[in-house]
Amino acid sequence: MLVDQRQGARRILRVRAMWLADGGSPQPARTSDLGTAGISITTEYRVDTGRTGQVVWEMLVDGRPQVLTARAKVAHCIYGDGAFKVGFSFLPLDNETQTAIAKFMR
Repeated sequence: MLVDQRQGARRILRVRAMWLADGGSPQPARTSDLGTAGISITTEYRVDTGRTGQVVWEMLVDGRPQVLTARAKVAHCIYGDGAFKVGFSFLPLDNETQTAIAKFMR
């Protein structure tokens, strides 16, 4: 049985996203859930564990759409149901992104 090793609370968030690995090209994705410590996406591309880069997504903040960008490190990448499920741990967030995520988590 697999044990969920993610830290902190998280909420479902299903929006379009993009993963941009350091030194790589943008890869389209969709978010699955979001928490204060990280984000989970699904993509058709395999992503190496330990790789760093940026995750970009749009979500409503105070009723307005806002594009958020976060530096993140790949914690795991698992293939299932025809797509790769990738879990990211956030690297230090800028204040704007951290505030937006905190508001979403309320």
